[in-house]
Amino acid sequence: MDDSTSHDPFEVFRPVPRTGVIYVMHEAMARGFHYGHPGWANLGQGAPETGALPDAAPRVERIELDTAMHEYGPVVGTTELREAVAALYNARYRRGMPSQYTAENVAISAGGRTGLTRLAAALGPVHLGHLLPDYTAYEELLEIFKAFVPIPIALHRSEGFALSPGRLREEILGKGLSALLLSNPCNPTGQAIRGGALASWVEICRELGCWLILDEFYAHYLYGDAAAQDGPSLSACRYVEDVNRDPVVVVDGLTKNWRYPGWRLSWTVGPRSVIERVASAGSFLDGGAPHPIQCAALPLLTQEVADREARAIQAAFATKRRVMLSRLSEMGLSTPAEPQGAFYVFAALDALPPSLRDGMAFFRAALEQQVICVPGAFFDVNPGQRRSHIPSRMTRFVRLSFGPDLQQVESGLDRIGEMIRAA
Repeated sequence: MDDSTSHDPFEVFRPVPRTGVIYVMHEAMARGFHYGHPGWANLGQGAPETGALPDAAPRVERIELDTAMHEYGPVVGTTELREAVAALYNARYRRGMPSQYTAENVAISAGGRTGLTRLAAALGPVHLGHLLPDYTAYEELLEIFKAFVPIPIALHRSEGFALSPGRLREEILGKGLSALLLSNPCNPTGQAIRGGALASWVEICRELGCWLILDEFYAHYLYGDAAAQDGPSLSACRYVEDVNRDPVVVVDGLTKNWRYPGWRLSWTVGPRSVIERVASAGSFLDGGAPHPIQCAALPLLTQEVADREARAIQAAFATKRRVMLSRLSEMGLSTPAEPQGAFYVFAALDALPPSLRDGMAFFRAALEQQVICVPGAFFDVNPGQRRSHIPSRMTRFVRLSFGPDLQQVESGLDRIGEMIRAA
């Protein structure tokens, strides 16, 4: 047999890179980390602590099953859960408004990534704007579907990684954008588009016919003025005029805002015609969310329970935020803009000893102290690696999470302080 004609059959499968938190956790596990390990401080954590919080609603500890739950649920989600989501959004954001969400404006998915993947699969041949920095998982999502062209919009450190309504208009017109995808509040910077600014974003997108696709998975995590002025939760749905005509789609779920990441349950809220396309995409992508989890989620979607959870989150996480910002400042890590939402600090390393000024070097040094963080370059979302010839502007940043409990946050900060002093 001529060896020159042989080939490795595994070459038909393309390598899928580990990005963001997946890469970080893989590296930590190679050094002995596992979830619940008492010797590690996981400040790279992309999920909130899941235990009881003061004044929060009781945690769900048991799910009762009946025989009907063993059947497939509808791909678009059970009618009962879709109605519950619509009712919550109407109660929170649309009181007294003539246009109200119904079950037809809601699709249920098995987690946030699945919901976003359904939306990406449903997009046509458009220019899709995305922000830099933003959620690491967007990178593969924006690469794998070829119908649309992802167009980056760079946010500036000097402006606190914020995008004004005026510049938003310029970006849409100048780059011919038909859709925008972003997290709000933002992962990793914690910046929140809210109040009059968010109303302006919705108005601009309505006027220019540009779809605004918002990942609102941190909508309960608000601090300072954001918590005081925006109530228990933040959503662009507050500024929609016609729920079936305005180009606004939001994705949220139990993962962060209800602190049930293991349930893998999310929802998409938007115009009825979009929801129909999202459901069609789900029929071949994933088949729908688990039926028992959808049934178990119903009591969590009342306004009373949801608002109680949001207030408890804001009180508990504000304390951890205050501790982290204070301690990082003492160590010489600066924050271009303090987080208004989410549970991350996007910290600049410029003032640290030279050996720790690079995000990847900081990450690897922290691993030696059994502390996990995420290098800033992972948030410089680069689908298809089309900008690989340009050095990332995020290399001198790390994302540190105050998602874990306060004791773990303080332990991790103690070790980072020791690491910096020893450098």
